[in-house]
Amino acid sequence: MISRDRVLEYLAIEAPHPLTDAELAEALLEAGDSPETLVNLIEELVAEGDLVRTRTRRLAVPERVDLVSGHLSVTRRGFGFVIPKRGDTGDVYISADSMGGAMDGDLVIARLRAGKAKPSLEGEIIRILRRAHRTVVGTIERSRKLAFLVPDDVRLRDDIFVPLEELGGATDGDVAVLELTRYPEPRRSPEGRVIEILGKKGDPGVDITAVIRKHELNEEFPEAVLKEAAAIPHQIAPADLEGRLDLRADNVFTIDGADAKDLDDAVSIARLPGGGYRLGVHIADVSHYVREGSALDREALARGTSVYLADRVVPMLPPKLSNEICSLNPYVDRLTLSAIMDISDEGEVEGYQLVRSVIRSRARLTYEAVNEFLNGYGKTGEGIDEVSGLALRDMNELRIILKRVRRHRGSIDFDFPEAKIILDDRGRPTEVVRRVRGPGEELIEEFMLAANETVAKVFNRFELPFIYRVHERPDEAKLTALSEFLARFGQRLKAMNRITPKDLQQVLERVKGRREADVISTVILRTMKQARYFEENLGHFGLAAEHYTHFTSPIRRYPDLIVHRLLTELLVEGEVSDERQAFLRHEIPEIADQCSRRERTAMEAEREVDDLKKVELMQDKLGEIYDGIVSGVTQFGIFVELENTIEGLVHVSTLTDDYYHFDEATLALVGERSGRRFTIGQPVKVQVVKCDLDQRRIDFVLTPENSGKTKADSKAKIAVPRGGSSEKKPVGRGNTRAKETAKEPGAVGKGGTRKKGGR
Repeated sequence: MISRDRVLEYLAIEAPHPLTDAELAEALLEAGDSPETLVNLIEELVAEGDLVRTRTRRLAVPERVDLVSGHLSVTRRGFGFVIPKRGDTGDVYISADSMGGAMDGDLVIARLRAGKAKPSLEGEIIRILRRAHRTVVGTIERSRKLAFLVPDDVRLRDDIFVPLEELGGATDGDVAVLELTRYPEPRRSPEGRVIEILGKKGDPGVDITAVIRKHELNEEFPEAVLKEAAAIPHQIAPADLEGRLDLRADNVFTIDGADAKDLDDAVSIARLPGGGYRLGVHIADVSHYVREGSALDREALARGTSVYLADRVVPMLPPKLSNEICSLNPYVDRLTLSAIMDISDEGEVEGYQLVRSVIRSRARLTYEAVNEFLNGYGKTGEGIDEVSGLALRDMNELRIILKRVRRHRGSIDFDFPEAKIILDDRGRPTEVVRRVRGPGEELIEEFMLAANETVAKVFNRFELPFIYRVHERPDEAKLTALSEFLARFGQRLKAMNRITPKDLQQVLERVKGRREADVISTVILRTMKQARYFEENLGHFGLAAEHYTHFTSPIRRYPDLIVHRLLTELLVEGEVSDERQAFLRHEIPEIADQCSRRERTAMEAEREVDDLKKVELMQDKLGEIYDGIVSGVTQFGIFVELENTIEGLVHVSTLTDDYYHFDEATLALVGERSGRRFTIGQPVKVQVVKCDLDQRRIDFVLTPENSGKTKADSKAKIAVPRGGSSEKKPVGRGNTRAKETAKEPGAVGKGGTRKKGGR
């Protein structure tokens, strides 16, 4: 049967030149193949940028004709990069005047510029395949004769013209949602019409609602989806239990954050007679309720993931499922898929059972209570009785074993601080507190990692279509630069082609506690690629895992739901037919790409809201002095992070005691005359001088104790809080990219209240 993989493989490797449709059909069609299927497949591949048509209407894969297809990522300064869908070309730089009317997020085709070679590819956009933005959120600026919308997203560089008759009642200063009626062209601005007015800038709740609309997150579910959800019974029927392992008498319980409502995993443990542990990881069987192709399924795929904002959750599934029938609430029967693993005292999974099951959680424990119990602060924590207490002690022992084994094989652990933003009843921030991960969060993470690996190994062994969570090896050029950087601190790496995750983990262990530890951790993080979903098993570099997937959070992540669906097919049918495999091999690549993109969108929205609330909190702190550490260094200044994780910029122009220059080799800002250095991890004392809510940025100056300035200089600066350069980075962005890479969404993020075992 003709497949997309065969078409791409033939054109990428075997075809001697670009082919006409007829030539491709002659080469690939066999007896029984449908010509219509090939025609549809070609058009689909062209629409998605996997194939391109030349000027003579011939077909080729992009890389063979010096083209790259991928999504455009635009920076705050106007230039951007095309992130290739396939191939190993690396990101392609696109200058501001080579955008060809494309906007951030668009799926595009770029032509590589002649004479350019890795690692700094450059190109120009020649075709826009799919627009990322149907709507844009921003602030209306209106005069008597003209009106424009100024986008909130700084990556959208053009103000959008709004005809007066298309304002929909919006007035100057309104925050509005605009539907684009004309996209930008090289010599023409975009146009649009107002479809929703969110309120005046500064009104309660408008800021977060604007972020939700900007990222096209849907708070409301379509009627067809709600209707399907409403038809699902509130209780399990006897027929639902057929073929399931009954674990309702077992000591199974959940451990989550106190505010979590979507409880999709529960755990159990037992000591084995000959030594070792039987660990049960029991995951809500969402696939039982969300059937393939249903309205619920289509909406879940479109959303891709739940989004956790400071004051609300935008769920992937309606609350009827996410908070009720699928949530593993205590004292009620729930359908699950269980990974039951026999783990030796040395931490090896010596046997496993993957089964459809039914559980009844006997307790809903919180991280806070479990941490209190395991840290020995009390004999019992809230909700912890003698039975669950004994289980927790065994779980803690297994946590220590699994963590030691994972570290031994080279899994890289970065311990970056996480923050919780406390809001009042009007949505205003009152405090930002640093979260501390304890043994409760760690044991859940270790158990979820073990289950994810076990499930991935099964599907890899059977060579069945599957969706993996992959984290690829860093680019050789970046590893070379990292090696050169580490050598300056006396840390040596192996030859480039032999560097393993363990080598990097050992570097982190050797420098732990030293002054350079933070800067080395940051540079290692920036070397990493970003994890993603993919149809092939490429391994997980950061975890030093040969096989990895996402199995443990189907309530809030669509890939996990796909994994459950595939696992259930295997368990119930015992095999997957050739026709079904062909269908899955066709569908899974697009599902993986969609889920990766939606994950990035969710991350951006969550980060943007956090940044927004942090700046809002600091608005009434002008003039206050704080202790902090240098968290980032650039040519235009240093980023300083406070104890509560709030970050701001000390611009180089405020360092008046010397001329300072950026030393890229050591990531330091160095005084020309004095030799004073500012490096990551260095403690400093700063004063708040400006908070810009629109730009999501906070400006600091160093206090006289460590800046060399007089008190008069400092006071003069505060008297003019509008000072500073326009060349600034938004709050919280100093190491954001690196942090995303190391601690992926889903790895006990947000204090472990919702995101578990995700890496």
